[in-house]
Amino acid sequence: MKNKGFIGLGVMGFPMANHLHNGGHKVRVCNRSEEKSRKWANLTGGNYFLTPKEVAEGCDVVFLCVGNDEDVRSVVTGEDGLLKSLKPDSIIVDHTTTSATLAQEISSKCLNQGISFIDAPLSGGQIGAESGKLTVMAGGDINAFNKIEELLGLYSKFVRHMGNSGAGQLTKMVNQICIASLIQGLAEGINFSEKAGLDTKGVVEVISKGAAQSWQMDNRWETMLSGEYEHGFAVDWMRKDLGIAIKEAENNRANIDTTKTIDQYYQEVQAMGGSRWDTSSLLKRLQDD
Repeated sequence: MKNKGFIGLGVMGFPMANHLHNGGHKVRVCNRSEEKSRKWANLTGGNYFLTPKEVAEGCDVVFLCVGNDEDVRSVVTGEDGLLKSLKPDSIIVDHTTTSATLAQEISSKCLNQGISFIDAPLSGGQIGAESGKLTVMAGGDINAFNKIEELLGLYSKFVRHMGNSGAGQLTKMVNQICIASLIQGLAEGINFSEKAGLDTKGVVEVISKGAAQSWQMDNRWETMLSGEYEHGFAVDWMRKDLGIAIKEAENNRANIDTTKTIDQYYQEVQAMGGSRWDTSSLLKRLQDD
């Protein structure tokens, strides 16, 4: 059995690498902070390395879950990047949320070396990563996707191939556009309920049984009501994702005016000191008006 590689052991990558390990695979890991790599190796008995190039040696599949476009570009094509040691017919699976153009650029460079690149952003957050119930939206060569679909299933509840290179990232943009409006609507609803003097717990119990129900409502209303935001998906990361979507919308002439407005609301949350707060902190912005 060939090794699998995993680059990026953040709140998502750490448990995802665990699922691969628990699925019976020999996993080689690398993280910008060596401390996290050492922690993962101590927990699992697996091996960690200091560079992506070292991780890739002997691997047929390497997974990435890093920060942004430049991080992916560095990990794959940098001086100590994956392409320095990956063999032809290997596959890189990128779970980072990036621009679609980055996915297409990296895929082209990988193909020059006979390597497949799958852009495979995720939905489900830290909870989904830990429970192994993520949703994966993938773009790239269908034959390469078919080879790694079973691996993706070790930490996902739903996996789908969306089209050519970049299609996974475009699908993730749709995901983030929809989530932003859902969170803002939930924040406004909770704030309205409180201002009206209602029993908000009872209100949510009622409306969550009808058409207003959503994952955000089911998983965030209690922490929002208690003002707990030191968890989940950070506002900084959401603004990064929305910025990618806004730029793409300028290119394809899609109207996402509501998304642009909510992005500015998140900028206000950042100004309140909430850069690392969960995205549900849109409620705090309303409460502090």
